[in-house]
Amino acid sequence: MALNLAILKTRSLTAAVFVIVMLTGLLWNPWSFLVLFTVIHFGCWIEYQKMLVLIDKEYADISIFHRYSVMIAGWCLMLYLVNGNLQLAGVPLRTIGWWGCLGFLCLLVVGEIVQYQTINFRNIGRSFLGLIYISLGLALLTHLRTFFYGSPIPFTDRIPVLMIIASIWINDTMAYFVGSLIGKTPLSPISPKKTWEGTIGGIILAIGVMGGLGLLLNHTPAWGLFAPGHWMMVAAIASVAGTFGDLLESKLKRMAGVKDSGHIMPGHGGFLDRFDSLLVAAPFAWVYLMWVIG
Repeated sequence: MALNLAILKTRSLTAAVFVIVMLTGLLWNPWSFLVLFTVIHFGCWIEYQKMLVLIDKEYADISIFHRYSVMIAGWCLMLYLVNGNLQLAGVPLRTIGWWGCLGFLCLLVVGEIVQYQTINFRNIGRSFLGLIYISLGLALLTHLRTFFYGSPIPFTDRIPVLMIIASIWINDTMAYFVGSLIGKTPLSPISPKKTWEGTIGGIILAIGVMGGLGLLLNHTPAWGLFAPGHWMMVAAIASVAGTFGDLLESKLKRMAGVKDSGHIMPGHGGFLDRFDSLLVAAPFAWVYLMWVIG
């Protein structure tokens, strides 16, 4: 796969803006993180539902209660997993999240019964898969971002999420360059442009770069919370799981007959195109990081 300079220029300009927005939301405070990932959550859900309609026309007939209740219930799951110290008007976000999630899931079911006098378990199952695919990963990421909220050591609360996202960014970037320069063996028929050379090169370089960062920053109080070996393990987990996430989204797009899930980011497609790796990598990285923290 030859290196296309025109595509690279478009992707680079878009990526620069994307990185600025992402880092601002990630690093500023927990509220900026929630705002950023609220937008990402609903953007992913809108694209997911559009692709489901293309895959199965029956899904287009879901009630308006179903369509929006499942999205909001997934968002409430994110609120439920935040640090208990975060409050809105004196009410813990976790409480809002718990009752909101329960209420909107009930509204989904009631709406189906009222509109159709029955429950279409097939459509509900497809929406439930969306909760697992989109909402769960982002909720666990929110949990990691707010886990150390209020820590006396500055910056501690940002580190776990930055480790995951940096690992995925490095892996994606290195896989693209390595695959463009020396890639010859297709990784999977699902995504013909991906190669084994690029995939393996991206994983190895992500592990190496993240291990080096961990070693470089290990002497500081906040960054030293995780030994270099943990940085490398997170990179390995995020890179491998993220690759499967990329393939999963490629499979969905192939089933829907579309090239991109959306067009919000020139050269990068839509929300799912940009965050497909993160959605699948986050739960696996969360399990490892919680084991380390615990």
